Amino acid sequence: MVARLVMKLRVAELRRDAGDVLAIRLEHPRRPQLPAWTAGAHVDVHVPGLGVRHYSLWGDPDDRSHYLIAVRREEDGRGGSAWLHAALAPDALLTVAAPRNHFELPEAPRRTLLVAGGIGVTPLLAMARRLAHQTAQQNADFAFHYCARSRAAAPLLDEVAAVCGSRLVTWFPEEGRRFDASAVLAAEPAEADVLVCGPPRLAEAVEAAVAARGWPAECFHTERFAALDPGDFVPEPFEAVIASTGAVLAVPAERSLVSVLAEAGIELPTSCESGVCGSCECGYLQGEVVHRDVVLDARRQKTRLMPCVSRGRGRIVLDL
Repeated sequence: MVARLVMKLRVAELRRDAGDVLAIRLEHPRRPQLPAWTAGAHVDVHVPGLGVRHYSLWGDPDDRSHYLIAVRREEDGRGGSAWLHAALAPDALLTVAAPRNHFELPEAPRRTLLVAGGIGVTPLLAMARRLAHQTAQQNADFAFHYCARSRAAAPLLDEVAAVCGSRLVTWFPEEGRRFDASAVLAAEPAEADVLVCGPPRLAEAVEAAVAARGWPAECFHTERFAALDPGDFVPEPFEAVIASTGAVLAVPAERSLVSVLAEAGIELPTSCESGVCGSCECGYLQGEVVHRDVVLDARRQKTRLMPCVSRGRGRIVLDL
């Protein structure tokens, strides 16, 4: 397993934006270019004394001179956003891991709907940049639906408008416009790829509307940065077979697969250990997997799992 590059990046610019959001421009203090990334990617930011936080990149993937992230201050959060808002200053150094992407744009050049809720605008703005470029060259088109409590609470709205132009549709209740996922999808003449980032309620409403229209589940894509609610889920013991060696590992109900693998000498990178960051992703070849992450979509769940939270039923064969 190859570890991701971790860098010390300089805070080149800070800007306060709508919705109590801090926009941050990061540059490498010595190198002119940062690692490449694709629209939908995020970086892991190490907040001193508080651990790792994940922030989507909203700039232009073709411009590798800097990264742009946006941090909304969370009053009831775990302290990371509050620290960044209060302590960060120009020229400060932040420890940042190279980007990774679990929220890729579909490759097929067809109609795409981007649905953003508040700070969820960040990865979708990078996607809009890419789609605007593709639309000029291919038989593709897109619309950007932006939902927020009010215009004053919509971060990066000017940037979205500049990229999307007439493709931007805003939904601000204070202006008498509430987003209705069913009505928006009903106006689409054919299947479209629908990408959503925002509050769980918004993503759930859009997912339900996609299903109600009879579109394939593969049309719906989302990204979440909160762990799955455990609800009444009860873990059960299972066995994991290592395909390359034939070794059989017993995974007790009270332990994670990733910890059992580490004990057996198979170290996978970990970060959140709650199925949110995607650090420990690996493949599987056979068996029934109980997916407990919020990273993998339906297509990737057929061959990939997150061993920090995912479990098997009976026996699974890992592509390790």
